Amino acid sequence: MTALLHNVSVPRSTAVLLASTDSPFNLTAAAQAGLGSGHSLAPLCTLCCCGFLNRTSAVVFMVSLAFAIVVGNVVTLTVFVQTRQSRTPQGYLKVSLAIADMMVGVLVVPFSVYTEISLMVTNAPPIWYQGSSSSPASSSSLGGLVSPWQPCMLIGPVFAGCTFVSISTIFLMTLERSVAILRPLHKDALVTRRRTLILILLSWAASFLLALAPLIFSSNFTLEYNECSRMCNYTPLLSGSQLPPDANILLLFPAFDFIILGGTLAVNIASFTSIRRYSRKRKLLSEGSLSDGGGGAGGGGCPHRPSFSDIKAAKTIGILTFAFTASFSPIAVFVLGNVVGYTWCNFSFFAFWILTGNSCCNVIIYSVRDHRFRKGVTLLFQRDQSPPHGEKT
Repeated sequence: MTALLHNVSVPRSTAVLLASTDSPFNLTAAAQAGLGSGHSLAPLCTLCCCGFLNRTSAVVFMVSLAFAIVVGNVVTLTVFVQTRQSRTPQGYLKVSLAIADMMVGVLVVPFSVYTEISLMVTNAPPIWYQGSSSSPASSSSLGGLVSPWQPCMLIGPVFAGCTFVSISTIFLMTLERSVAILRPLHKDALVTRRRTLILILLSWAASFLLALAPLIFSSNFTLEYNECSRMCNYTPLLSGSQLPPDANILLLFPAFDFIILGGTLAVNIASFTSIRRYSRKRKLLSEGSLSDGGGGAGGGGCPHRPSFSDIKAAKTIGILTFAFTASFSPIAVFVLGNVVGYTWCNFSFFAFWILTGNSCCNVIIYSVRDHRFRKGVTLLFQRDQSPPHGEKT
């Protein structure tokens, strides 16, 4: 979702004087339009974007978030890799989710920190800032002009791809738990390690292909650092003041997100409906209102009831889904507002970074809900003092 919107920021190095900042504008479009130079333009200053104190606070927040994301997901990966009970289809999916989250903390957030510190220390944007069309070109050995490489061409698709991987992995985790809840006798036959690994690889390939779709299938988009969201965003290359004819390709991103989240919600409803039905029958059975006797309806009508661990895992994944949906909702609101013509600079910062903060939430949820994970963390930090008996590391 980091690559959804027009770049609504106005860089401090631009040489264009705008009469209004009520509509989206990007430096690349201004350069293409050939607008005059010689005028200075103040940046689009808002509460979260300008001022030394505000920038410093934002950098401190980003550094703290990057540290939390990396440490939390390294601990998660270490526990799942070293615990034999975690070498299951569900464990593989959790590892995939942790890798996607950790990539955000290793690449995306540090890049924003580097850019913000550069703007504060040098008081001038980097040579690649706000797109290659605004940066001075250098001569190549072949005699032509070569624009500086734009790091956002890597960082933007990485964040978008990791976001799509997280959504698709949570959907696969929900699907895996639903099989355990609705078809417990067929779980081992339907959900195998091999099939799970294949689905994980397909989800990564499809997610990054979708993240690169505007660059692969169109030549009318670039990636620029947005001074409002402090992220690398897709930006359409305007022809005058007109959007390119294929600008609707960006609608693939929210369409994918809403379809996968909708499917996840539907599967969760089916699973929790079954859990509720089973819990009700179990309660009636304990009160003696339901026969414990035989036939095809033995066990109070639940002959193939799910295990307690399957039910608890389904609830944990439901919490993961709720947390991701809550962090994604501000982005959805921002997209709708942008479609109808609003450009919320402050809100874009909070929306994008709430979504980024979700990358450190999973380890907290595991720590609260998963006793095996808590035990693995305890053994991990106490390994030097009292290694577990009868188990090889």
